Amino acid sequence: MKSLKLGLVAFTSIGLLFLGACNGGSQENNSNSNTESTTNTAANTSKTEATKSGDSSKQHDEKDHSHKNDESQEGKEHSHGGQVVESGQYHLELVTEKENKGTHLDFYLKKGEKHEVVSNAQVTAAIQLPDGKQKSVPLAYNADGKLYEAEVSEQATGQYQVKITADVGGEKLNGRFNFNQ
Repeated sequence: MKSLKLGLVAFTSIGLLFLGACNGGSQENNSNSNTESTTNTAANTSKTEATKSGDSSKQHDEKDHSHKNDESQEGKEHSHGGQVVESGQYHLELVTEKENKGTHLDFYLKKGEKHEVVSNAQVTAAIQLPDGKQKSVPLAYNADGKLYEAEVSEQATGQYQVKITADVGGEKLNGRFNFNQ
């Protein structure tokens, strides 16, 4: 009888050791997961703060364009607050603004690391309206604003899918954008 009790105590002790070892490993994994989660949160917070500081420069760019010819700003990327697509060495940006008669499209086409304005492109917007109909709109170059622009007269509410095609000296560029009205 004593040997049975001794065997039961030994078996229970070994079982508890195994449970403790398994449970301790799980806690270690959980603490590693918590550390990784904290690290990811910190990285996301840093990205958010960087984005916020970038947004303030966007607001500055929208409010004051007087530094366009300022040499200290030369070669620096200026976002105009729109949707951006990088296509090879080209920077494509579409800014939409709702107006009484429809939507105004501003399209910025720039090249290279210095984002030099491309003024000799043939630019067309293929627009899918919210009802599914297709519309092709040519964009004209505005030398004063250094951008391509057009008006979309449709006023239907919903999402508009826009495919911008630019031909720069025989080189074809495509950018896909969307906007809601």
